[in-house]
Amino acid sequence: MAEPIDFYFDFSSPYGYFMAEKIDALAAAHGRSVRWRPFLLGAVYKHTGSRLMLDAPLKGPYVFRDFERTAAFYGLPWVVPQPFPVGTQVAARAFYWLLDQDEAMARRFALDIYRAYFAQGRDISQEAVVADVAAAVGADRAALVEALAGEAIRNRLKDECARAIDKGVFGSPYVIVDGEAFWGVDRIPQIERWLETGRF
Repeated sequence: MAEPIDFYFDFSSPYGYFMAEKIDALAAAHGRSVRWRPFLLGAVYKHTGSRLMLDAPLKGPYVFRDFERTAAFYGLPWVVPQPFPVGTQVAARAFYWLLDQDEAMARRFALDIYRAYFAQGRDISQEAVVADVAAAVGADRAALVEALAGEAIRNRLKDECARAIDKGVFGSPYVIVDGEAFWGVDRIPQIERWLETGRF
C-alpha cells in the first residue's frame, strides 16, 4: 500500500482552499489517501523571516485578481472575506481535537471552515463560528469549546507547526508525495504526473 499524501495548509490561505477542494479526489484517482495537516503560516514566517504576499510591493493587487481567477478556473465559489487574512489558531486547534476522535469528521470540518471563510465570508477567527461549523458536521459543541480553552490542544498545534517546519513546509498549500514536495495549487498537474509515473 502506497504511503498517504501529506497535505499542509493554513485556513487563511486561498490557495490552500483551492487545493483542499481537489486533493482527495486527485489522490483517490491514484489509489492514495491524504493526511490533512493544518499549520500556522505565522509560525513559519516567524521562523523564515518571510511576510505575506499581500504586503509585498506590486504583488498585492495581482494576488487578489489571481485568487478570483483561480477560483473561477477550478469552478469554486469565491468571495474576498473581511477581514482578510485572519488568525486561524482556533480553527486549526479544533481540527486536531476532531482528528483525535474522527478523521472523516475532521476532514469535513476542514472543508466547511474553508467554505465558511472563502465562499460565505464568515470570520473563522471567531470561536463561535468555528464551534458552529464543527457542530454542523456532528461535533459536540460544548466539549469542543471546553477543549479549546485548555492547554493540551494549544500545545498540540504548536507541536504540529514545529513538525511541519521540520519537514520543510514554508507555504500553503504544501503537498508531499513519497518524500517529494510540491508548493502551490498550480502544482496539481505535476502532482498528477508524479502519481501516474513516479519521479520525472
